[in-house]
Amino acid sequence: MSVPVTHPQVGLRGRDRERAVLEGVLAQARSGSSAVLVLRGEAGIGKTALLDHAGHTAVGFRTVGVTGVESEMELPFAGLHQLCAPLLGGLRRLPAPQHDALSVAFALREGKAPNRFLVGLAVLGLLAGAAEDRPLLCLVDDAQWLDEASRQVLAFAARRLMAEPVALIFAVRDAPGDHEPAGLPELVVEGLSEPDARALLASTLRAPLDPLVRDRIVAEAHGNPMALLHLPRVPAELAGGFWLASGRPLASCLENAFYQQFRSLPGDSRRLLLTAAADPTGDACLLRRAAALQGIPPDAAAPAEAAGLVEFGTSVRFHHPLVRSAVYHRTSAPDRRAAHRALTEATDPGLDPDRRAWHRAHAAASPDESVALDLERSAGRARSRGGVAAEASFLQGAAELTPDPARRAIRALAAAQAHIDAGGADQADNLLAVAEAGPLDDLQRARLERLRARLVFSQVRGSEAPRLLLDAAHRLAPLDAALARDTLLEAAGAAIYAGRLSEGPGQREVAEAVRAGPPPPTPPRTVDVLLDSVAGRIIDGYPAGIEALRRAQHAVRQEQKPAAAEADMRWLWLACRVTPEPLAPELWDDDAWYELGTGAVALAREAGALAVLPMALSYQACFQVHAGELDTAAALIDEATAISQAVGGVPMMYASLVLAAWRGRESRALDLISTTVEEVRARGEGRSLALAEYATALLYNGLGRYDDALSAALRACRFEDLGFYGWALTELIEAAVRSGRPETAVAPLATLTERTRAGGTPWALGVGACSQALMSDDRAADALYREAVEHLGRCRITVHLARARLLYGEWLRRRNRRQESRAQLGPAYELFNRSGAEAFAERARRELLATGETVRKRTVGVLDELTSQESQIARLAGDGNTNGEIAAQLFISPRTVEWHLGNVFAKLGVSSRRHLRTVLSSPRQPEAPRG
Repeated sequence: MSVPVTHPQVGLRGRDRERAVLEGVLAQARSGSSAVLVLRGEAGIGKTALLDHAGHTAVGFRTVGVTGVESEMELPFAGLHQLCAPLLGGLRRLPAPQHDALSVAFALREGKAPNRFLVGLAVLGLLAGAAEDRPLLCLVDDAQWLDEASRQVLAFAARRLMAEPVALIFAVRDAPGDHEPAGLPELVVEGLSEPDARALLASTLRAPLDPLVRDRIVAEAHGNPMALLHLPRVPAELAGGFWLASGRPLASCLENAFYQQFRSLPGDSRRLLLTAAADPTGDACLLRRAAALQGIPPDAAAPAEAAGLVEFGTSVRFHHPLVRSAVYHRTSAPDRRAAHRALTEATDPGLDPDRRAWHRAHAAASPDESVALDLERSAGRARSRGGVAAEASFLQGAAELTPDPARRAIRALAAAQAHIDAGGADQADNLLAVAEAGPLDDLQRARLERLRARLVFSQVRGSEAPRLLLDAAHRLAPLDAALARDTLLEAAGAAIYAGRLSEGPGQREVAEAVRAGPPPPTPPRTVDVLLDSVAGRIIDGYPAGIEALRRAQHAVRQEQKPAAAEADMRWLWLACRVTPEPLAPELWDDDAWYELGTGAVALAREAGALAVLPMALSYQACFQVHAGELDTAAALIDEATAISQAVGGVPMMYASLVLAAWRGRESRALDLISTTVEEVRARGEGRSLALAEYATALLYNGLGRYDDALSAALRACRFEDLGFYGWALTELIEAAVRSGRPETAVAPLATLTERTRAGGTPWALGVGACSQALMSDDRAADALYREAVEHLGRCRITVHLARARLLYGEWLRRRNRRQESRAQLGPAYELFNRSGAEAFAERARRELLATGETVRKRTVGVLDELTSQESQIARLAGDGNTNGEIAAQLFISPRTVEWHLGNVFAKLGVSSRRHLRTVLSSPRQPEAPRG
């Protein structure tokens, strides 16, 4: 990493708009509120100069900065470490888990792999602590070249900063991509206007220039300040006043201009500058040692500094990242290797073994087992520091430098596995090709097939993945039974995801392969219990398979015990992936659903589990929707989405679809459903397509548009998708009866009744009785509705209780039993109204009006005035949590919690947490009377 030397005039001519935005960012931070900005533009457009301008004008700020270097993207937390190094005096003030995680990430101490969330929280606390006395300005240039770990943590912090006097400004190259902080406020830095471009060009010319050539340079530079400043310095480009256009991309032309300046330097200066370019740290002491090892005299620095290419001081600073790129990439390979050899010898193997191994690898001219072994060891250390991408990169380097073909193939497999875990699909594919060309034994070749199948599944969940995974499992079966069963579970998951869109083996074929495959060990692992139960459910049907599902659910619940917490994070994730709306809803077990959801979130928060927490939050949110706590569900979904975005994941859509349908806001819900259908169809996720149809049916039943609801429900029920098929059947039955087509509901009712009787829980029995009542004559219907209300009153699924009361009340009113009807419709309306299920609440209100009841329209609760995050913080504060505890739970800073609570107190008119608890427990107030 290095900080560039900048010239204030570069790119600032005609930059009034950009400077005004930067001044606004600084003013916001001065006022005590965090401000984040991404400057986006092509190379040389002036982003670095704008960062430098921000640094110079940030009077009263403490300023820290870092510049990403492309060659250092492999080293975990390298960029973050340099940015935070001046702030590490505040490390001791962090909570112990955060202190330890950041210390391990920065290699300040040894320990188990730090969790990214804990590192993110630590950085959040470090920035907030540094800004207590005066505002803090963080400048990140070439952010697209930061290592993945640093990029994720900084993006996490940028999204969670809110009430701290911190300004965080990133500069990134043109188009959005995977290697930059996405989803943050942006300012596109465009080219200079033609008058400003002409003036800037004129200021650089040292000799007359033909007017037509001048006009052409201005036109083809497109207002790029770096091009206007540096291209005219290259005599060959001007050709005696008549410019020769090269047709190369602008960045390439700029690199060439810098390289021509580099070539004009004395030989020792060129070697010194190349050595500096080969070391991303900008460590002046290291550079001096490496220079001495090459016999480069100290005075070699002067010509390079005089040319304006670099500045040597306490650190090495290049004028622009393109200078480093031009010097390094346009120099011959033997010269680059010589520079890396010197840096290898100059790097202390005890203090920085990984960077030494990195330099040693770049110095190698041919495969070398000792170098490969060094990289392999560095890969292990990288993983222990939480750098999965770095581990993959080191393993890839080790494979490339391994001379023995057999060992190279083994290392290529390991590197491919690491790249798949890190999301590096292209690299994994290339490494699998390397491994395939090697002398693999049968087990290694079977492992290769499994990795290739997993790679396909990670990219497109439907498509070929089930077939490839099943083929890999068959090949593994006689060689490694445990790995074969793991692969069969992955195949089952792929088939479940593909659902109706499967192009390969379906769920039943995979389940039959499980039964015919290797038996489970004794005692069985959680994965074995889960695998056998899913296979039994698919082959034997719901009634026969339900006991096996209960055993699997029990095994997963046991994994949530404190003594098995680490194992739970692994197998709970696996359970969620195999049955994305997991086991409890399939079993109609609301108690287990509540316990698993609450426990998963608590354990994931405590461990900071990167892969599990958004999934666990989504799982808990879906439960909260069914429990009638739609505001709580929305806050959980917001948190899950924010965390997924912060770490570059894909937001979980299941709970969002169900929440939108229960909310009943037609336009918003249909927009979300339409977007989801388009995305999942492209990925081949038939199961998600069915969930979208279920949500559509639920939405239309709430709106009273039963024909539309029936059409959607019929589409949802064409394939038996695990987890919500029973829910879809209930929507189909209600829509069919209400649209005058009860014959359509006969077979679905038989299927649902079989399932709910086998389930046997109050939730199952209540839903079954309610659906039977819809299809029964008057005498039977009355008793069945009462039975449904009684059963559902004994479970946590409030919205289904309200649905049962609504249907019973509608039935009673149509039989002129108005008094009894009001006794059901009133509580139904109150439940829907309190929960925020607007369409169903309006349906119940209309029914009440038809009975002659005076009904007030939807009431306003105390939380309706709050944002979803304010609501969540208000609840946590009302439950007695401190600001620090709330901050740790929601991955924000205590100061942000304090700021949110200030807004909550102002909106609700309270002055203390005790008063807040009282207000939160009060009922909703009516908006306006309606008769």
